[in-house]
Amino acid sequence: MRYSALTRRYFEAAPCAGTLEGPGILSGAAGSRSLGTWVRFDLRVAGAANRPAVIVEARFLAFGCPHTIAVAAWVAEQAAGHPVSAELPQPVDALRRSFDVPVEKLGRLLVVEDAWRAAAARK
Repeated sequence: MRYSALTRRYFEAAPCAGTLEGPGILSGAAGSRSLGTWVRFDLRVAGAANRPAVIVEARFLAFGCPHTIAVAAWVAEQAAGHPVSAELPQPVDALRRSFDVPVEKLGRLLVVEDAWRAAAARK
């Protein structure tokens, strides 16, 4: 399969790959390795009682195709400085177009979205 330059760049570099530990970490995962796609996000958040929680940094772990890893890396990279939200930085269909993900692989991006929502729901 041929991959777009954006997919190759984020797959090869995998910025923000890894885990976070300690206080203020929200974690969520979705998918299944046995089914071929699994993603986990760890979000370090901070915020005062009268302000919404803000993502200080994000990390991801992923098992899947290059599209899955690239999109998860991009999502984690974009997260810092934004309020915790169940919404991805871009809608799934916009990510599919940006990373040139074939429509038959849309389900893999939905796993990325589900993992993000699972982490954000922990706030």
